[in-house]
Amino acid sequence: MTEYDSEELGLVAGLEIHQQLDTATKLFCDSPTVERDPEEAERKLVRHLHPTKSELGELDAAAVEESRVDREFTYLAYDTTCLVEEDDEPPRRVDPEALDVALQIATMLDATVVDQAHVMRKLVIDGSNTSGFQRSLLLAQGGSIETSEGPVSIEDLMLEEESAKRVEEHDGGVVYSLDRLGVPLVEIGTGPDISSPEQAREAAARIGTLLRSTGKVKRGLGTIRQDVNVSIADGARVEVKGVQDLEGIEAIVRGEVGRQAELLTVRDRLRERNARVGEPRDVTDVFADTESGVIRGALDDDGAVWAVPLFGFDGLVGHEIQPDRRLGTEFSDHAKRHGAGGIFHTDELPAYGVTPAEVATLRETVDAGGDDAVAIVAAGTETAPLAIEAVAERAEAAIDGVPEETRGANDDGTTRYLRPLPGAARMYPETDVPPVEPDPSDVDVPELLDEKAERYAESFGLDPGLAEQVAFGRRFPTFEAAVERGIDPTFAATTLESTTTEIRREGAPVEALTDEHFLGLFSLVEDGDLAKEGVPEVLTTLAENPELTPAEAVEVAGLSGVSEEAVREAVLEVVERNADQVAEEGMAAFSGLMGEAMGALRGKADGEVVSEVLREEIGKRA
Repeated sequence: MTEYDSEELGLVAGLEIHQQLDTATKLFCDSPTVERDPEEAERKLVRHLHPTKSELGELDAAAVEESRVDREFTYLAYDTTCLVEEDDEPPRRVDPEALDVALQIATMLDATVVDQAHVMRKLVIDGSNTSGFQRSLLLAQGGSIETSEGPVSIEDLMLEEESAKRVEEHDGGVVYSLDRLGVPLVEIGTGPDISSPEQAREAAARIGTLLRSTGKVKRGLGTIRQDVNVSIADGARVEVKGVQDLEGIEAIVRGEVGRQAELLTVRDRLRERNARVGEPRDVTDVFADTESGVIRGALDDDGAVWAVPLFGFDGLVGHEIQPDRRLGTEFSDHAKRHGAGGIFHTDELPAYGVTPAEVATLRETVDAGGDDAVAIVAAGTETAPLAIEAVAERAEAAIDGVPEETRGANDDGTTRYLRPLPGAARMYPETDVPPVEPDPSDVDVPELLDEKAERYAESFGLDPGLAEQVAFGRRFPTFEAAVERGIDPTFAATTLESTTTEIRREGAPVEALTDEHFLGLFSLVEDGDLAKEGVPEVLTTLAENPELTPAEAVEVAGLSGVSEEAVREAVLEVVERNADQVAEEGMAAFSGLMGEAMGALRGKADGEVVSEVLREEIGKRA
């Protein structure tokens, strides 16, 4: 794979970080922010969405393209779904808890909070909101973060409602779940100050640390999303949406730099050839007797085949612009947006059942010569002309260079076309919610996670690695509550991090464990009602049966504490069973017998007590 020098190519990048807040209720109603199983849905709502004009009478280009795909949207509603989420009631006032957390974040970013925040509607007709728009407030501007390659400015911080969760997609439309719709979300946009893939990753990591420092953001897959804006010199701004992790950010930036560089190479070669795009034409007759499975299937379904001649494009439609993705793949992405399954083009034909004779007839029909290419779409009679027109428009853009657009992140570090970049025409005021006058003066600035890790190591004597695990983990409030109650810090930290990781790997659903589970368990150990060695089994029992109290889980696990007399009896049995070894090795037999004694007691007794009794009994015989 070609290596591209980002600095030499003039990389300019910025980030948009979207983070769900862990508040009790949603942004504009009192519904809880808890994720639900789609199987729990009680009813379904159906919507068809269409673009509307802005206050200035303009239509947003991205919304218009989205509307060209006729789809039905189905929404799963629950016993907790409110009328605001169903778009049957106006939104209520902004949730004060969400506003407080957002102001904390603004303070940590050193951003200036606005005097008055107005709720705006942002047109979104991909079905992710029942109303056809997303509500958003601009809360702060003008902050910055530091990276090893220099400061990165913060252009804005928005507080907005999360979209509905996509459950499935089918030919007729999309099914969404309303449990996520309306969850408070902060969007942090940086300035275009990032000049390397590594700096993009570092900036995202720094913002993530600030967000988690509040202790009030949701954790887990899908709760934070990173969008990356990328351009190079002579290229164009491209927004890549849905990057899930930090490693992905670096890969996406590198990949987009390479994609734009290759598109500029294609542009230069097309211009050298005076390339142009011809008029789309119906070429169904060319394939009347075809044995190509894809084309035959479309025609047998009363479909059609449309083609567009690409003069001067020969050999360039198949030019690789990303790993395993070519210019033709870009054309195909646009065709798919209009309902087609994809395209064929002459850089790859004859193939897929299309014969050399059919290719020759196709070229002749659209007046394409040896230096030209032809792209075709086989689909329904209404879909095929729309899809081939989209291909023609994308081919025209290839002659210009790099089109501005919104793209989606793929798992392999490549990207795919989604829609045009949205414009200002999709924003207009929300008249149902009064303005908010945020007051950052009473905001408590939380301790940063890296500072917290240092404090844990210094104040509680934790190993630096364990201190960092706890500080950056989601359960640091539980750890602090445990220490405040007098629980040994190392034991609490190890349980919250290492022990839960171990039982998770063994299949325990640790996400079901609550603060009350942990704190109750710590108290049982502290009071001598449970040996430390029994903690993993009790935690597993609680994770699998979260309705139990820690004391009940101890009973279910059969780990109720035993007396010192019972410990001595178990140890004596082990020592007598291994009398010859004890007589021969003396205290050197301790290590092996200790494991056997602990196994016999099954975690019912504290290891220190067992150790003390075992040493005493071996000493008597030695």
